[in-house]
Amino acid sequence: MTHGWDAPDVATKGLTDLPERVDVLVIGAGLSGIGAAYRIAELNPEVSYVVLEGREATGGTWDLFRYPGVRSDSDMYTLSLPFYPWTDESSIADGDRIRDYLRRAARDTGVAERIHTGCPVVAMSWSTDEQVWTLRIEGEGGTRELRARWVHVGAGYYDYDEPHNAGFVGVEDFAGQVVHPQHWPDDLSLAGKRVLVIGSGATAVSLVPAAAQEAASVTMLQRTPSYVFGVPGRDALVDRLRGLGLSAWRAGRVGTAKNVAMQGFLYRLSRVRPAAAKKVILGGLRRELPEAVIQEHFTPPYDVWDQRLCAVRDGDLFEAICTGAVEIVTGHVDRFEAKGVRLTDGRLLEADVIVTATGLRLKALGGIAVSVDGEEQDLARTFAYRGVMLSGVPNLSMTVGYINASWTLRADLVSRYVARMLRHLRGHGYGVAVPVAPPGMRAGPVLDVTSGYVQRAVGSFPKVGDREPWTIAQSYTRERWSFGRADLSADMTFIPTGQSGASLPSGASAPATLDLPGSSSNTDGSLGDQVVEVTA
Repeated sequence: MTHGWDAPDVATKGLTDLPERVDVLVIGAGLSGIGAAYRIAELNPEVSYVVLEGREATGGTWDLFRYPGVRSDSDMYTLSLPFYPWTDESSIADGDRIRDYLRRAARDTGVAERIHTGCPVVAMSWSTDEQVWTLRIEGEGGTRELRARWVHVGAGYYDYDEPHNAGFVGVEDFAGQVVHPQHWPDDLSLAGKRVLVIGSGATAVSLVPAAAQEAASVTMLQRTPSYVFGVPGRDALVDRLRGLGLSAWRAGRVGTAKNVAMQGFLYRLSRVRPAAAKKVILGGLRRELPEAVIQEHFTPPYDVWDQRLCAVRDGDLFEAICTGAVEIVTGHVDRFEAKGVRLTDGRLLEADVIVTATGLRLKALGGIAVSVDGEEQDLARTFAYRGVMLSGVPNLSMTVGYINASWTLRADLVSRYVARMLRHLRGHGYGVAVPVAPPGMRAGPVLDVTSGYVQRAVGSFPKVGDREPWTIAQSYTRERWSFGRADLSADMTFIPTGQSGASLPSGASAPATLDLPGSSSNTDGSLGDQVVEVTA
């Protein structure tokens, strides 16, 4: 199968075209939502469904982010949808190509016909008597209500409207322009300008070398070093298999298996022998950068995979550093001044444009207000069932991906599981499925990394438990097996379709607070370092 690039948006329906009632409602028209819609319809062709996208365009993350250099930080053989193979030659792809790929996938699988854009869901309420969700949708064209028997949320986990505000002092004093990658101005030119990028995560690592191709100078300011590693833009094994006559799809499947094995090995190594994992990462850097640069700017005070690793495509960041096009500064911001940023050690980093690549703002279930039988649900007090459903909340599922591998790997497992659950309900005459959390579980964070943007908000998210089926394994190999053989009735209560007078069972609630280590990305005693309890 070959695909052309530059696919136009495929969604043509909006708020006014919504039906009044469907069997299944999918929220989100990015990777997770498109994948879930396809898998649900694949196994349940008789069900009616629609996909609601809050923004005016499809593509999710890959339509929202438009900053220079935006690209995947996972290989496309594991990031792409398994039922619609990635056939381009690039393994680490630019954002616009991923967006166009998703639109083609939606078009060619028929999902696009069910997508309604400009339909942000703001609230949803469940009625056990009626066995139905009522969703309130508030778009520019007004407010609508839609009823659905099952809702799946595939809208990601961060705020699409507002990025994280780092609270820098004196921003208003800066004489130049301050931008955040999440809202990159279409008309911003970096030509001939001094650019300062604050941050060292995946966004900064991809933005900085791209900006250096245009700007007069680029400085990347980081408070704490991050682990980075070089990855080729093309997969040599996949290229060789294609050259031997293997189809693009089969070669890509081999690439997927190889990359899953390599990612899994490094993650397991980081958990059992952290010093060895660190040696692997730093050993790769020594082939790219001088030792002094590595020691000062690329040797973090935490272990590998305590935060997500940052991929450097074709070593472009390393090359920019070695040629002098990019300068790395490790230090702490004191305040913004008219000419740039003053550090706590007294240095002034002058700039014409400052990019605050300081992280995202997390938002559980897209910020949708959820109520069950008239009672508002505090998501922080729920346990995540297999990382898919929520304790005490019926007929609601969500996509939660991996922190140590491509998001889509787990997203597809989740979508297939939800499709199985829907088929199980229909096959047995059930109208309701609700997970019931057992007593005595120890709670943990659903996103178990120490990145600052996660630690700031993860306490307000659902929690995982300490036993099956209330955990997330962070292992595609293990979960591929466990999801496929999952007992759909474990810790699950079913209610027959149309049963009157039924009430939902009560189960254990998650604690309102979690003992968290604070962010490993901060070592200066600032907010995030000393967080021991995060209140929901």
